[in-house]
Amino acid sequence: MQSVLRHARRIVVKVGSSLVTAEGRGLDHAALSRWAEQIAALTAQGKEVVLVSSGAIAEGIARLGWKKRPQAVNELQAAAAVGQMGLVQAYESIFRTHGLHAAQVLLTHEDLADRTRYLNARSTLRTLLELRVVPIINENDTVATDEIRLGDNDTLGALVTNLIEADCLIILTDQPGLYTADPRKYPDATLVMDAHAGDPDLERMAGGAGSSIGTGGMLTKILAAKRAARSGAHTVICSGREERVLLRLAAGEAIGSQLVARQAPLAARRQWLADHLQLRGGVVLDDGAVRALREDGKSLLPVGVKGITGEFERGEVVAIVDTDGCEIARGLANYSASEARRIAGKPSSAIEAELGYMDEPEMIHRDNLVVLA
Repeated sequence: MQSVLRHARRIVVKVGSSLVTAEGRGLDHAALSRWAEQIAALTAQGKEVVLVSSGAIAEGIARLGWKKRPQAVNELQAAAAVGQMGLVQAYESIFRTHGLHAAQVLLTHEDLADRTRYLNARSTLRTLLELRVVPIINENDTVATDEIRLGDNDTLGALVTNLIEADCLIILTDQPGLYTADPRKYPDATLVMDAHAGDPDLERMAGGAGSSIGTGGMLTKILAAKRAARSGAHTVICSGREERVLLRLAAGEAIGSQLVARQAPLAARRQWLADHLQLRGGVVLDDGAVRALREDGKSLLPVGVKGITGEFERGEVVAIVDTDGCEIARGLANYSASEARRIAGKPSSAIEAELGYMDEPEMIHRDNLVVLA
């Protein structure tokens, strides 16, 4: 089995807090130097590399002399502001020694949920890569309280992978990879070397967060691989402490757990729809409408809608669920929640009589819809 990284041209590398900050003791400059050296070598090979780095909050905690991660949001934001300074300074100085510029890019999930900001972010990152600049990406924890609560740069790594249509996502962690069970509790657990991203069995294997410094456990990495696979990107989960791990992967060596994307890449607009993490509401479908979407690729008509959840406006992304509450798709609503409630279950020909006008005959047009399951 060869590494999926061997033929990858555009790569996203995500490093976790425990690696970046030596288990919370402050920035591990030696580790940062090792990764920078490898990224510089990959750049020299003609590959484009984006680095998603955790560690701002953990570095801030260390700089402020706090003994444990605080719970209060304002203290987390303060730690992020302090720690981001050290993180960026370290990466800039280290990459400069290899003749490369680094660029700081702070993102929130909201940046990627707004279509215009999404396209602007993609354009900026692609331009930086064309200029042989290494983008250093982190969540904007200083202002984004939702992102601090999620605390999940694995998901951010997957979102960036989809954003720039990367070939591969490399998640460097403090574990050798994904095991069939928690090896700390079950000594007979074995390393999963090769699997398909999105396989439900992987989610059952994954446990909770394993570090007091970071907040993402193996499950967030499995879900990140599933998300990255939507754009056709493969994922490798492996130890960041492996000697020259990125270069060995690029040379074809199989290290850690390789989660292969098996579905065709989603078109860019549908990929953007699929990447929404925070939805304001949803529509509940009857069985016939579910089949029409899944099997026939049809638009969603009001007649197939059984109910509306939450509050949303026209043009917002909503979840599309079956009667069991399972999300099967998502898309851009042609009508607000209040309007949708009035026309739910009715034929399109009745929309104008009910609302006094008809913008579109569909609740959600198929061009603005992506099926997830």
